[in-house]
Amino acid sequence: MRIGAIFPTNAIGTDPIAIRDFAQAVEGMGLAHILVFDHVLGADTSTRPGWRGYTSADMFHEPFVLLSYLAAVTQRVELATGILILPQRQTALVAKQAAELDGLSGGRLRLGIGVGWNQVEYTALGEEFSTRGPRSEEQIAVLRALWTQPVVTFEGRWHHIDRAGLNPLPIQQPIPIWLGGHAEPGTFLGDPRDTTLQRIARLGDGWIALQDPGDELEGIVERLRAYVREAGRPDSAVGIEGWLNLARVPEAAWAANVEAWRQLGATHLSLRTQRLGSSPQEHIEVLRRAVAVIDR
Repeated sequence: MRIGAIFPTNAIGTDPIAIRDFAQAVEGMGLAHILVFDHVLGADTSTRPGWRGYTSADMFHEPFVLLSYLAAVTQRVELATGILILPQRQTALVAKQAAELDGLSGGRLRLGIGVGWNQVEYTALGEEFSTRGPRSEEQIAVLRALWTQPVVTFEGRWHHIDRAGLNPLPIQQPIPIWLGGHAEPGTFLGDPRDTTLQRIARLGDGWIALQDPGDELEGIVERLRAYVREAGRPDSAVGIEGWLNLARVPEAAWAANVEAWRQLGATHLSLRTQRLGSSPQEHIEVLRRAVAVIDR
């Protein structure tokens, strides 16, 4: 299981030296990856009573720009998004940005994508919110075509490409695409409309799980693996990434949590330090403590 760190985007600030130091410390600890979150715009809650989720007061660094900077100040650590909200972006532009980042980093990009929940962002970015699930499937096909073919012709419901291509192409052909989430809005786990898990099973290189280990997650993993087999793919075709929230899980339970993810068959685990530090150095120290506990 490859263990990495979640970039503390809401707490790290904007000092480029501090951001560099965090990334280099993560790499120096031998952690496998740095995973970054994504939001373009935050909603003002003054006119939205009952709003739940991130707001305009929460800081988010732009993933491609941030990871390009991290690529320049590191050498080996994998650079991952977890997740990039793909359907609120132009697909060809994402393909271009990802290809460039993959090339400049020496083939270190893992693109985690999802459909998001914030309609405010979709409206501001001029993209349709209600079609984001099925549209993401077509986006994945477009991304992989653009990353692996010098010239592409594509006719879909939402995308029309007439003999055009990216240059340069990425080092990884294609770049790994991991998907987050497990249920469409308004559906129920186990329901025949469980389309997100089915989409992951058919199209994804991996699944970013947002639950804690336990009976519910074990059932979701079993269902995902069944969908993978139904799609004619081996279990090993779809990796699983878990998150360990070091603020929510007591330190005495960190090692047991890691072992629980291993038992579930997770291939990746990301350590989250959110709310455990007000400075980059504090986040680094929490990660050092976690690595020491995990390595015992």
